[in-house]
Amino acid sequence: MTDRVRGVRPEDVPAVVALVHELAEYEREPQSCTLTEPQLATALFGPAPALFGHVAEVAGPDGTAEVVGVALWFLNFSTWRGVHGVYLEDLYVRPTHRGHGLGRALLATLAGVCAERGYARLEWSVLDWNEPSIAFYRGIGAVPMDEWTTFRLDGDALHTLAGDSRRSALSGS
Repeated sequence: MTDRVRGVRPEDVPAVVALVHELAEYEREPQSCTLTEPQLATALFGPAPALFGHVAEVAGPDGTAEVVGVALWFLNFSTWRGVHGVYLEDLYVRPTHRGHGLGRALLATLAGVCAERGYARLEWSVLDWNEPSIAFYRGIGAVPMDEWTTFRLDGDALHTLAGDSRRSALSGS
């Protein structure tokens, strides 16, 4: 068996969850990653999947396939272009398997999905301190969106605003 990228399968869920947790550790946020196998299985293979994925696998020591990389993504939509795009939520290759083209192969697969389906763009976020990844992305022709700042609403602030929405609905506003 040679190294390859393929669509994620239900039997890959435990390996993918482990990779996501490794990514959280790498990004210095292990406490923030609470993903479970049932959650990922539902997101990828439930009645209305909204998450998609690919894995990179290599031949293990015994010749069987070992999942060592993952790309998890979902569709977004460009109102300006009038078509979908892909948002890459997670891209991770185990450190021992980096430098062999697996990350590039995962990204090339997603670029192929975009091209095949007529999607306008493939985009993702990277931490400012992650210089190796930034250099890799620049090396494949990706450009940073320097004029944009990502905002996030979660935790207490999310629930507070959701409460405002419920109160507005009740008052008829």
